Amino acid sequence: MMVPPLSERPVTEEDEEQFRRESMPRTYTLRQRWADYRAEARANRPKGVKARVRAWLHVEPFYWGMRVTYVVLVVGAVFAVYINGVANGWWHAWGDKPTIAATTPTARPAPSASSPTDAAMSGGYQIGPDGVLVRPAEHAASTYTKPELPEEAKENTERGAELAAEYLLDTLTYAWNTGDTQPFEDITQPGKEFRETYIQNVNELYSHGWMYDNTSTVTGIVKVTPADKEKYPEAEPKTILVVFDIETNNGTACVDQSIIVSEGKFPSRLFIFMTWKDGRWIETAAGVTHDTQS
Repeated sequence: MMVPPLSERPVTEEDEEQFRRESMPRTYTLRQRWADYRAEARANRPKGVKARVRAWLHVEPFYWGMRVTYVVLVVGAVFAVYINGVANGWWHAWGDKPTIAATTPTARPAPSASSPTDAAMSGGYQIGPDGVLVRPAEHAASTYTKPELPEEAKENTERGAELAAEYLLDTLTYAWNTGDTQPFEDITQPGKEFRETYIQNVNELYSHGWMYDNTSTVTGIVKVTPADKEKYPEAEPKTILVVFDIETNNGTACVDQSIIVSEGKFPSRLFIFMTWKDGRWIETAAGVTHDTQS
């Protein structure tokens, strides 16, 4: 049987050129793929609100599971931002209501130089030459004793790691109350987020303020165990995971000419990786969460 030709028209040079163009491999960018996907989605989208809601609800269980997973991930991300903000001092914990004794003025008044009795005052505090409220002498940084590392914390044991972690918490409290971050720096590994964030926050506060009566107390020892490499692949060798339940009070802080007084204590859970390096324990990772039930 004779097969009829596809076209009776003779093939021209223009036809050949078009064929060559169409047969050449195309560069299909992600932008083009996304545009094609959006165009197809709009074309297949049900008309009307009810139809769209019905189509969204009537999906296979697999896609319902995916949607629930996305919601959980978003909620977890928001919660993580909240925890990180409280830990870094960006905002206060839920239920921790600060009271403002003085508001920051739009311009710092020049200090009076006439006599000590005529010194500028704000909210019961004297304004210093730098425009920052003067710290009360009874709460001066010199009234705080620098923490000392216990001898047992110098031993390569789980108990030594636990005591070194408690000392780490003491150095952080000392840094907030005095502005001296050196002891905290000495027991933490440079470049780690936990270390660098707290050093930066303390230095930022003391560049135009101060703090006293900050406390963090261990209320429970949740776990002291070698870090599981399968669960924590980022953990370095010879690392002990120490988990504490703690209660914290931010005390009284001054920022420029504002006094912020924290009321009450709030609980949290502190996770610390203590790693034995160069004959001593050093923090290599840490984090804080307000979920003390996990």
